[in-house]
Amino acid sequence: MDLHRLAEERSLAYHLRVAQLLGEQPEILSVARQRATAWAESGEHHAPYARAWLAILDGGIERIRAALTDDSEHGRALRQATPFAGAVDPRERWKIWREVRERMEQEDQTRKC
Repeated sequence: MDLHRLAEERSLAYHLRVAQLLGEQPEILSVARQRATAWAESGEHHAPYARAWLAILDGGIERIRAALTDDSEHGRALRQATPFAGAVDPRERWKIWREVRERMEQEDQTRKC
C-alpha cells in the first residue's frame, strides 16, 4: 500500500467530514480563524499556509467547503497545514482513518486479482 497516498486519502476524508460539520458547529470556523491568525502573526513556517487559509476563511462557507474538499495538488498542500486539526472528535477521526485504510486495502486486492 502506498502510505503517502493513504495519508492524503485520510486527510481528504477527514476534511470532507469537517465540511459537513461546518453548518452544525460554527465554532469550528472561529477556532480555525484563531489558529490561522496565530500562525500568520508568528511568521513561522506555517505563515504562507496561514495567509492562504485566512483568505479562504474570509471567502464564505461555500469557498471554505470547496477548499476543504479540493483534491488538487494545491488542496492537498493546504491540508498538510490545516487550521481544522481537532475539529472532528478523536473517535470519529480514528473511524474515518480505519475506513479509508480498509477501502484502500480492498482496492489493492481488487487490482491484484
